[in-house]
Amino acid sequence: MSATPQKNRASRRVLAAAAGLVTVGALVAAMPAGAHDRGHGHGGGHGHGHKPRTVDVQLLSFNDLHGNLEPPAGSAGNVSKTHPDGTVESIPAGGVEYLATSLRTARKGNPYSVTAAGGDMVGASPLLSGLFHDEPTIEALNKLDLDVTAVGNHEFDEGATELARLQNGGCHPVEGCYEKGKKFKGADFPYLAANVTKEKTGKPLLKPYTVWKKKGVKIGFIGVTLEGTPDIVTANGVKGLKFHDEVETINKYARELDRKGVKSIVALIHEGGAPASTSYNYECDSPGAGDGISGPIVDIAKGITPKVDALVTGHTHQAYVCTVPDPSGKPRMVTSASSFGKLYTDTTLTYDRRTNDIVRTSVKSANHVVTRDQPKAPDMTRLIDRWNKLAAPIASKPQGWISADINGRGSTAPEKPLGNVIADAQLEGLAPADKGGAEVAFMNPGGIRADLVHKASGSEGDGVVTYGEAFTVQPFTNMMNVVDLTGAQLVTALQQQVSGPNEASPKILQVSRGLTYTLDLTKSGADRVVADTIKLNGEAIDPARTYRVAMNEFLAGGGDGFPALGQGTNKLVGASDLDLFNAYLAAHSTATAPLAPPATDRITVIQ
Repeated sequence: MSATPQKNRASRRVLAAAAGLVTVGALVAAMPAGAHDRGHGHGGGHGHGHKPRTVDVQLLSFNDLHGNLEPPAGSAGNVSKTHPDGTVESIPAGGVEYLATSLRTARKGNPYSVTAAGGDMVGASPLLSGLFHDEPTIEALNKLDLDVTAVGNHEFDEGATELARLQNGGCHPVEGCYEKGKKFKGADFPYLAANVTKEKTGKPLLKPYTVWKKKGVKIGFIGVTLEGTPDIVTANGVKGLKFHDEVETINKYARELDRKGVKSIVALIHEGGAPASTSYNYECDSPGAGDGISGPIVDIAKGITPKVDALVTGHTHQAYVCTVPDPSGKPRMVTSASSFGKLYTDTTLTYDRRTNDIVRTSVKSANHVVTRDQPKAPDMTRLIDRWNKLAAPIASKPQGWISADINGRGSTAPEKPLGNVIADAQLEGLAPADKGGAEVAFMNPGGIRADLVHKASGSEGDGVVTYGEAFTVQPFTNMMNVVDLTGAQLVTALQQQVSGPNEASPKILQVSRGLTYTLDLTKSGADRVVADTIKLNGEAIDPARTYRVAMNEFLAGGGDGFPALGQGTNKLVGASDLDLFNAYLAAHSTATAPLAPPATDRITVIQ
């Protein structure tokens, strides 16, 4: 999901050559040929010493983990399930201790099992992983036996050099090794980035594809991130890189794999869609194939060559298992497993040994909840405890107090209570003349990564907001900017929330106290922002007047589809967003007078 990208703190080391990355190693312990194979059609051959004609390959997949090693707190850690009677149940889910157990249980009795991911494994991570540049998450994914993942936009938050380090290993160029005598080994699975090339050479940044092999069964995986990655990552993160069309890239490498005799192909795509329901068990092939899903993935799926047998997707943090017709009109499986390790997808790919291809009519897929009522994986518990000990001195420091949950990520409303707190914190911190003289502040909704939860996450006590919890809400440590914008540019920026690249999926900015306007969702495009209702402190915005506007450096660069915000002049760089957030919590709350969730009355919404 689009978000404020992390400030690029990677050093300027030369990018390690990624072309020679190791392919996937051996997977599950060897089993007798044909063990547990299910014979279909001709040549079932059980009892005759022949291999069966077909074998079922289990594809387990997930996406958008974002370094959530511990179960996500509050509403961000729930998935919705709709029961036959129409009632909706909210199920607490996620946490790698449970994800590991779920995947290991699912693999039992499946000798041909491969695990793949759809990108954003790291980035925008809670403190436990983010503080250590996501080394703990890579370590956890190695233990999970992840075989392959696509890159997502967040893999670029700290730039190509840092992404190469996550793949190849080595201690952080600035902060060094975190544990005495231990060197970071890097990912033992390949990161695939087929549509990302180096501007200077035109060569792929990382491997475009990999081939998983087991006892004569071969499946090719092609990985891409969304072409629009540069629009949602800071300029430093994507410096020197070019991002190409997803469909053209996948089709190119599918032809290459086909020429090499790899006929079974899965595309891992860090781009997604929006199902008509947020319930993970929603039937999105009703009334017809793929009718219940919209968004960029639909056109992408319709354009990808029929040589590709299944699509594992991500980015939108939604749950769906749909069939979208390929260019020849045949249905093809398109899946996504929500986010934060709350779900995994189990897909059966029936592999025909004679044609070396997947029998597409036999492909079955379902999403499963990573419930928290199953045993924890002890190796993951040990991993979390080890890193928590290192993080504890910083993570446990109290920053403020709240009287109840203040929802951010978990709020589906255009105006989020936590968005108001963050925008107010930015305005307050940057309003003094010597700090920038800000009159209004804007916060992008994708940069709010969690809720502030009243229930204690550790031993700090209910209602206490720790540094770790504040970091989880704002993990990017983006520097704040204050710029000059005209009233006309301000109005245009607000209209860009619901027009241009944001028309299909609006990005409603969170606004500071004093800015009010009406959002009329019955209208279309820019007209959805009712221009003559926009007021600052009760006064209509004057198109000719200059206003001092605070925002993070990502928005100030025109990120998230807001080119008007990138036109600011007289820039002053202030403190980081996290520092301002923590300062606001300290100034506005005490143990006896905690901060209450603010009213959400700045944006009047007409549905």
